[in-house]
Amino acid sequence: MTEQKTVASLSEAFPSTTWSEFRGDTRAVISRGDLFAALKHLRDACGFDLLVDVTCVDYLNYRDAEDRFGLVYLLANAETNERITVRTFVNEPNLTVASAVPLWAGADWLEREVFDMFGIVFEGHPDLRRILLPDEFTAHPLRKDYPLQGRGERHNFPVLYRAEG
Repeated sequence: MTEQKTVASLSEAFPSTTWSEFRGDTRAVISRGDLFAALKHLRDACGFDLLVDVTCVDYLNYRDAEDRFGLVYLLANAETNERITVRTFVNEPNLTVASAVPLWAGADWLEREVFDMFGIVFEGHPDLRRILLPDEFTAHPLRKDYPLQGRGERHNFPVLYRAEG
């Protein structure tokens, strides 16, 4: 549960923020241009010292969604046990957002995973490269337009056996 003073503080600093609550969880939607500054504000002014997760949702063909990708940041305040979900939306062709690594070093691998699986580019990331798939893999398999059975890429890679470790 997020305290009202956090909501008020972020709303005052970023008036375009929209809010929702579901089952006691507070969710803020921030514009892409304000994302880094809003995350910094939550860390510095509101005490959200822990970046729990960074993930992405592909809204392709989802009900009446206007945006293709939703980036989701889960933050926690270790002192007060407050939690907040911060979302921003990006659309093709510009899938670039500011990296959160300067705020939380733990964003490093989380952002690399989102880059690898969805193709979101985190500007200012110190080492943005694939983390789960080989460099030669050209697609982003968690996108909804990626075929469930793949495009035959796995047949182009050598088979690795445990014994070769």
